[in-house]
Amino acid sequence: MSNPFEALELTPFADPEEIRAAYRKLVKQCHPDMIQDPEEKKQAQARMVQLNLAYEEALRMAVPKPRASTTPELTKEDAIALAEKMLARDNPESALRQLLRAESRDAFWHYTQGRVLMRMEQYDSAHQSFREAIRMDPENREYRRSALDATIALRKSQTLQGKLKKFWKDISVIGKRN
Repeated sequence: MSNPFEALELTPFADPEEIRAAYRKLVKQCHPDMIQDPEEKKQAQARMVQLNLAYEEALRMAVPKPRASTTPELTKEDAIALAEKMLARDNPESALRQLLRAESRDAFWHYTQGRVLMRMEQYDSAHQSFREAIRMDPENREYRRSALDATIALRKSQTLQGKLKKFWKDISVIGKRN
């Protein structure tokens, strides 16, 4: 599956509630139990498998919405500045939380989110952030280079060597906790 968000007819930045709603809507349209014709039923079953896989993958990749009651919004500039500070402290998770507090989002915000996601080794989501930045500012070469870097990192992470590297990194993190 290339992009679970496209399969669910969503933008790459949909939150879990939007993903669930889109999934339910599409399932109602093509559920095999609603179809009598055997050939159409086979096609509907194949579509359901595709939707189920897309739904699971999209939920896994989704960036949760910040809770409005506990997280006050920041200006875009303040959110980016705080995120940069968190990145400098090697804390990309906090950087992402600060970015999500921004009251608005522009191309530079999406570029910064992509950089944070790269540090978190979420290369597919990072690529989507960079692509959104490019959509908003098509002439920016830095955004394009970053999208390419994310694609290369994603491909490397899917090789055996990349998977082994991640495995050893995860093992070392677990060892540090104990």
